[in-house]
Amino acid sequence: MYEVSLGDDGARLRPLEPWRAEEFLAHMDRGREHIGRHVGLADAVTDLESSRAFLQRYADRAAADTGRIYGIWADDRLVGGVLFRVMDAGQGTAEAGCWLEPAAVGRGLVTRAARVIIDWVIRERGFHRVEWLVSTANEPSIAVARRLGMTREGVLRQSHLHRGERQDIEVWSVLAPEWRAA
Repeated sequence: MYEVSLGDDGARLRPLEPWRAEEFLAHMDRGREHIGRHVGLADAVTDLESSRAFLQRYADRAAADTGRIYGIWADDRLVGGVLFRVMDAGQGTAEAGCWLEPAAVGRGLVTRAARVIIDWVIRERGFHRVEWLVSTANEPSIAVARRLGMTREGVLRQSHLHRGERQDIEVWSVLAPEWRAA
């Protein structure tokens, strides 16, 4: 098993695998209301079975090279995560995303973790484009996209149904030459 340090504060980034389903569910339970405001993950992981199934889907995606999921641990506690919801190696594109429970907000954990996975997919895997899709109402996630040096490309109007309401989705991206230059 491997992990990556996210800085001097002891925060770590590790793969989120099916054997961590109980820990993942406990994390979701702590942050469900906060996470669920903008991210469907909180509604998808509601019990141990759905937690294990969600993580298994990402294990299968990792095996097929079509997605990845990583947890962020702070003080030896799972507090959030980053992922590649979609990876298309043939096109060299990926869609990154994130979530965080309230106790970990304001420490830069998501920005640092996203930087690690974006750097990996561009430098090691040779991908050309990383996208960040975010509800226009999710200001913290938009701030992460800005800190990562992404460019706002536009808005997909009412393109995403979340908890029965249509949301506008901002599309942000960074291209490999931009990432390497930064």
